[in-house]
Amino acid sequence: MTQTPNISFEFFPPKNMEATFGLFETVQALHKLDPSFVSVTYGAGGTTRELTHDAVGLLGRKFGLNVAAHLTCVDATKEETMAIAQGYADAGVTEIVALRGDPPKGVGAFTAHPDGFANSVELIEALAQTGKFKLRVGAYPDPHPEAADSNADIQWLKQKFEAGADSAITQFFFDPDNFFRFRDRAEKAGITGKIIPGILPIVSWKGARKFAESCGTPIPAHLDEAYAKEGVDAHQLSVDLATDMCEKLLAGGVEDLHFYTLNRPALSRDICANLGVATS
Repeated sequence: MTQTPNISFEFFPPKNMEATFGLFETVQALHKLDPSFVSVTYGAGGTTRELTHDAVGLLGRKFGLNVAAHLTCVDATKEETMAIAQGYADAGVTEIVALRGDPPKGVGAFTAHPDGFANSVELIEALAQTGKFKLRVGAYPDPHPEAADSNADIQWLKQKFEAGADSAITQFFFDPDNFFRFRDRAEKAGITGKIIPGILPIVSWKGARKFAESCGTPIPAHLDEAYAKEGVDAHQLSVDLATDMCEKLLAGGVEDLHFYTLNRPALSRDICANLGVATS
């Protein structure tokens, strides 16, 4: 039996009243699992910036959670970005997930604001200099769509840690061996910071597949076949697949798991139960 993992969850901020209820139901269902932290995302292009700020404050106050707020370089000056960071600090936030961020839909490639941070490393350096935050960053076991090759992702991650990152959270993947190979390459490159695997419980295979295609995540053929079977219990299949992957990760020495909940708590809750994570 592998050890019980440290867990964390990602939520996204609500865009309307119905979604607000969805967020609260998700947090209500998962906060009792005593996550080490939870993160709250930005929309593409920073479109949910104010909603993110509001959700971060609320989750900390109402549920007593350790909230890691997302912060990106998109469509903001350095001064504006650091003012948002200060606002987080004023709200009691001590952790930030520092990312370059995705451009608004339809814009194409990321273009830095003329007076903004050019990339995530610059943002991490500025945040580290404040001394106010524990910094988490992104990592890519499968090559980032804009990366020249897989080694580029390793070197970029190394720069993030050198700039002041405390840990990294990976993009989701479907094959645990991809994570292990990435971890081995990172160690060989001299990266000593913790790399936390990001787990995507599959709420909808069609949606997950589309997401994977957009970010360059390899899609195993057996998943297409499994979800296409007539009469398949998709919820149970998703729980079983994620549980199996998490158990392999834990057996390989992983201690922390970060779940991308999509504000749909049932899958993450059931997977955690399979892993022996008890409610507090």
